[in-house]
Amino acid sequence: MASCSATSATLLSSTPKALSTTNPISQTLTIPKSFNGLRKPLKSQPSRSIALTSRSHSRRTASFVVKASVSNELPLVGNIAPDFEAEAVFDQEFIKVKLSEYIGKKYVILFFYPLDFTFVCPTEITAFSDRHAEFEQLNTEILGVSVDSVFSHLAWVQTDRKSGGLGDLKYPLISDVTKSISKSYGVLIPDQGIALRGLFIIDKEGVIQHSTINNLAIGRSVDETKRTLQALQYVQDNPDEVCPAGWKPGEKSMKPDPKLSKEYFSAI
Repeated sequence: MASCSATSATLLSSTPKALSTTNPISQTLTIPKSFNGLRKPLKSQPSRSIALTSRSHSRRTASFVVKASVSNELPLVGNIAPDFEAEAVFDQEFIKVKLSEYIGKKYVILFFYPLDFTFVCPTEITAFSDRHAEFEQLNTEILGVSVDSVFSHLAWVQTDRKSGGLGDLKYPLISDVTKSISKSYGVLIPDQGIALRGLFIIDKEGVIQHSTINNLAIGRSVDETKRTLQALQYVQDNPDEVCPAGWKPGEKSMKPDPKLSKEYFSAI
């Protein structure tokens, strides 16, 4: 692959200008010494205490108030997903991806991984690609994100799987070189400059309905991601029902009511 020293000095932002696809650069990555499969605790991290208090003097109710002493931020789940526009690689070309363009059209599986040309990452990325058609049937797009450049993504896609590469993928790999996307989703490890293995399921209204975050050494399950997505779509189609543990399509759901729920419990 041809090299281009002038281009390699250019950083891509989360809202970059259009890139030329000529003479893509192969890129050699140096894995930081701290990339040992585990996130190290940050220094001087304040402890988070949760206090439970009850109104024991009230005879009517015993209401509990949960107070988090540190964070003033809203949780991501149940709120609108942070929007972004970024460069990505798809079908061996450079494209732009804007998350909000999926609103009203598709569900989105947005997953973050630490770095290109590493070890656990290609097993996850290729597993999602191999089963992309199953998610497509569920009206869902998959988007992968890391802090690497689009040039690194392209080089990895052009590397054979037997050599640790990805081969052609059926969904885009997004470049987050500014780390702004990883930070907005709460998965950035500041002292290492890479993202934890965060995965978010975003519905057609742009609301995050599910999130899971693994440490660096632990790969994710495509089966569980699909099952969770199917459960989400079921309860959205059937708002008077909820899905119990391990629910799969075709299995019995539950009514969120003290009396009606007994129908489920009596059947198990």
